[in-house]
Amino acid sequence: QVQLVESGGGSVQPGGSLRLSCAASGSIVSITTMEWYRQAPGKQREFVAAITSGGSTNYADSMKGRFTISRDNAKNTVYLQMNSLKAEDTALYSCSAACLVPGGLLYKFYWGQGTQVTVAS
Repeated sequence: QVQLVESGGGSVQPGGSLRLSCAASGSIVSITTMEWYRQAPGKQREFVAAITSGGSTNYADSMKGRFTISRDNAKNTVYLQMNSLKAEDTALYSCSAACLVPGGLLYKFYWGQGTQVTVAS
């Protein structure tokens, strides 16, 4: 029905930058909130950033000033620009989107498989 596919991960040195993308496709009537989460090995998944369809954003405190979330509503795509990356940013980054599908009454969150980000010298 709905698929979310992340891309843009990779390996980068400390202080470097990466831009992640997450595209939603399938039978979608509309999308409200789109979010990024990450999970490092041995740790719980943590919230990174969120953006509403109107462009309002919210960030985890540790990402403020370094990460920027944005979206292209026409493309059902959310982006995460990550600057000044640190070793502790190494994780699997996943996106989620609250989607309304045809015939649905409520928005439901869908998840992608994630893209790996590794920060190491």
